[in-house]
Amino acid sequence: MADYTTRRTMMVDTQVRPSDVTKFPIIDAMLSVPREAFVPSSMREAAYIGENLDIGGGRVLLEPRTLAKMLDVLDIKPTEVILDIAPGLGYSTAVLAHMAEFVIGVEDDESRAEEAQSILSEQGIDNAAIISGALAEGAAKSGPYDVIILQGAVEVLPDSLLAQLKDGGRIVSIFAEGDLGVVRIGYKMDQRINWRMAFNAGAPVLTGFAKKAEFAL
Repeated sequence: MADYTTRRTMMVDTQVRPSDVTKFPIIDAMLSVPREAFVPSSMREAAYIGENLDIGGGRVLLEPRTLAKMLDVLDIKPTEVILDIAPGLGYSTAVLAHMAEFVIGVEDDESRAEEAQSILSEQGIDNAAIISGALAEGAAKSGPYDVIILQGAVEVLPDSLLAQLKDGGRIVSIFAEGDLGVVRIGYKMDQRINWRMAFNAGAPVLTGFAKKAEFAL
């Protein structure tokens, strides 16, 4: 039987802490949430590898380092409400739920959303919900949000999603730039988003966040 508790500790000690992520709420959440429970059963042995994990359909579970550093720059408070875009089977939502007041996850695959919600319930996480819907549309009915986080790369961010962020809130995403990716954090002030570069990371571009093709005559 695999010793996932030991693997989880090794993940934090070899992937998270060396990336200058030392905030207690992040460390505690990543030590507490069983990452292996939030991947397809056939992939549990690979749950703690230090790279993006392909979960099918052009989607990945972000490597622990990337997620941890995104959480670090967001500096989430326990009273905040979070919108988690494309959480897959809900790992990021579960981690966020350990740090925030409530988390809404949005998945564009209905069966995946239902499975993710079931896993959250099995894990006793009652301050989070995962709903089915278009990723780029977010979940306006439950907003506005203190924080929005995207579990994949974008080329463009729709104004309708940015509108779901509270004034004074933060948004973080990987921006695809050719073969590279740059994580940027945006701060919303006076209805405008001011972006800052945080660190480099890569992931596939999420459905609904690609640039529209331009046709030249």
